[in-house]
Amino acid sequence: MDDLTIRPLQAEDEADWRRLWTVYLEYYESTVPEEVYQTTWQRLLSGLPNEYQGLMAIAGGRAVGLTHYLFHRHCWRIENVCYLQDLVVSAEMRGKSVGRALIEAVYAAADAEGCPKVYWTTQHFNEAGRRLYDRVGELTPFIKYERPG
Repeated sequence: MDDLTIRPLQAEDEADWRRLWTVYLEYYESTVPEEVYQTTWQRLLSGLPNEYQGLMAIAGGRAVGLTHYLFHRHCWRIENVCYLQDLVVSAEMRGKSVGRALIEAVYAAADAEGCPKVYWTTQHFNEAGRRLYDRVGELTPFIKYERPG
């Protein structure tokens, strides 16, 4: 896509960020309270080291995709690793390489930080996402567990 731009989130992106993140949460049949929206937005814009960062995909002057990622320590390596937590593309732009561009932008951010490992999780039913992930990443044998409650 010729007019696609990937850039860091900016303060004026809040409404578009909320719209896209809500689409993401709804896909996973989740909701978060307003306090989580506000806190997450503040963290994304904080610029603090080891805090979440975000990228926005813009096409035709409209926000069409979003990703959040985080650099963190790892006990099995000296350098940090990068966790790509959320990735969403608006329905009308799916299948047009926006998701790939966002992932590649996270890869570039990780490279710039000297962070060679980028990882993410998805749910088994995310078939469209997994088709992309199979092209840009490697499926690992890990199974996720979490504390109940």
